[in-house]
Amino acid sequence: MRPLTGIKVLDLSRVLAGPFCSQILSDLGADVIKVESLEGDETRRYEPVVDGVSCYYLAFNRNKRSIALNLKTSEAQDIIRELVRDADVLIENFRYGTMDQWGLGYEALKEINPRLVYCSISGFGRTGPLKDRPGYDLVMQAFSGLMSVTGVEEGPPVRTGWSIVDLTAGMWAALSIQAALLQRNQTGKGQFVESSLFEGQLGLMTYYATTYFATGQVGQRLGSAHFSLAPYQAFQTKDGYVIIAVGNDRLFAKLCKGLGAATLLEDERFQSNALRVRNRKELAKLLEKRTRQYESSELVELMDQSGVPCAPVQTIDQVLNHEQVAEREMVLACDYPGVGPVRMLRSPFRFSESEVKLERRPPLLSEHAEEILADLGLSKERIAQLKQAGIVL
Repeated sequence: MRPLTGIKVLDLSRVLAGPFCSQILSDLGADVIKVESLEGDETRRYEPVVDGVSCYYLAFNRNKRSIALNLKTSEAQDIIRELVRDADVLIENFRYGTMDQWGLGYEALKEINPRLVYCSISGFGRTGPLKDRPGYDLVMQAFSGLMSVTGVEEGPPVRTGWSIVDLTAGMWAALSIQAALLQRNQTGKGQFVESSLFEGQLGLMTYYATTYFATGQVGQRLGSAHFSLAPYQAFQTKDGYVIIAVGNDRLFAKLCKGLGAATLLEDERFQSNALRVRNRKELAKLLEKRTRQYESSELVELMDQSGVPCAPVQTIDQVLNHEQVAEREMVLACDYPGVGPVRMLRSPFRFSESEVKLERRPPLLSEHAEEILADLGLSKERIAQLKQAGIVL
């Protein structure tokens, strides 16, 4: 048994934030029905595509069943209403007002199922002057302030490597849904919950925001350096970069002694973390003269011996092939029709009394339509009629 076994989720969302949210729930044991358009989730066409299958789509849709519906038709809307009757959760990320136009908004569906937890994911939230603006990860990285503190000091603002805004919104949504389900156990009632890309990033701003409110100080781009600590950044070596993370005076002393730079401990500019932050550029230059004398592996070994937190800056292939990944069994494998073996990362959940596993490969478009409709009591003849009418794929 898994934590969410017995929970039924209707996922009407597309692209990343919503599907990532529902995949979190499906990995935890929920029965997720992925409701797609007749053309399918657009990520099915995102590059890179291998043998006709998008790697992007594969990453966010395991452990789900798929049905493709033309939600602009009343018949498809009726199917959603029937599915809602015994559903626990509905997730959607359509433009504000679309679900209400279809008669599938929260107020309408809670009349059918008062226990329903209805989650809307949007760019800016369902109220406020920006509620109608669409939300895209890159747009929100800029608007939220994230890009203003990402990148090197002298360079332009930089996007984070992966789509952190969408992923964060999906995680906030999954957490909110589970909290609402827990509250439902106490009250017997479902509720409407929201997750927005914008607020998700505001929630992660944490000490940047608190510092601004308290001091008026505005965070700036610092490359790999830290807003509040020094030295706490990447240092160049003969063949790459190594992160050195010094969080207190004790670690700074270990670093200097390990690098044979004990004289820095006597420098008035570096006597405390506050002083080191103020003089981080000068300190980094002095330290990097030392780190450039080593290859990355040599420097990591030296820092480990000195008791200083560190790590090489690894590439994606280096990380995925690391023995720690194998030991923790973080890679899942399945066979996908027309492609063959496919590998993907598992969710990082760990439970002593439960198991997170791959039970279903990502579904083909509308692969489970007949199964889902049959569960509603529709006959084979009626299902065939719906398909012929272009209501169900």
